Amino acid sequence: MAQRVKHSKIKNTGILFELLSRQITVDVMNGDDKSKSVEVLKKYFNEKTELGKENQLYQVLLKENYNSSRKAEKLVDAVIRAREKLQNKKLRNEKYNLIKEIKKNYTVEDFFRARIPNYKVYASIYKTFLAETTPVFDPKEEVDSNFSIIEHITRNKVKPRDTDSKVISEFKNEDKDLRLLSYQLMVDNFNGKYKNLNSMQRNLLKEYVNNISNTNSLREFVDSEVMKIKKILSKFLPRIDDKVTKIKLTEAIKQSDTLSKGKIVKDKQVVALMRYYELIKELHNVTG
Repeated sequence: MAQRVKHSKIKNTGILFELLSRQITVDVMNGDDKSKSVEVLKKYFNEKTELGKENQLYQVLLKENYNSSRKAEKLVDAVIRAREKLQNKKLRNEKYNLIKEIKKNYTVEDFFRARIPNYKVYASIYKTFLAETTPVFDPKEEVDSNFSIIEHITRNKVKPRDTDSKVISEFKNEDKDLRLLSYQLMVDNFNGKYKNLNSMQRNLLKEYVNNISNTNSLREFVDSEVMKIKKILSKFLPRIDDKVTKIKLTEAIKQSDTLSKGKIVKDKQVVALMRYYELIKELHNVTG
């Protein structure tokens, strides 16, 4: 008899990655220099783990956008073939240990309470992958899941309504990771203090999560940002009359060099860089 499968949010690899990414942002914005989510994400979602490989397949189906249904079908078939190559026993063990760590470090009810964009698509991908490992899977459910994914891939991009604010429109046009990290902070009112992130702050959050396992790329990005903020802050110096403030700003410029130390970007360096961006915003407001 065909087996109907209920979607499990707590076992969905794509959702687990999203929620951990979101938790990193929460920790960084709250000044937590030792975010447990960073450690967990690096451990379970790198290119060598089965979870990391499966998450990449989730991201392909979530992000691609084709005009042709035929192309979308080919993509789904190719992803399913790639999914068949994963080691299911190893994947189950990794997922079990990951969930155990989440339960150990967070309140499960709070961690999984967040609203997930495109929840139906995540559930459809989960069921499609599960059909590959379940001996007798309900064929109707498998077809429905496949069509939901194809409909998502062939979706038409709708222009933001005129009533949307400029900032909201900008976020909607950004890629998925950035919307997850920044737009969600605003829309869900997760923390009103950070609702006015500027482009530099958004880019930092985007790079931080996108390159969580690519230490070289993240280091190059941070180093380039340090050079940028030093130039910006140096331009403010002649416009400040207060001697004490000028001394403090000069010291802040010198201290920015510490953000470029080390081969690996540390969490506290990311937090410090966010604070430099805040300083630039304040100087803009004060000096006009």
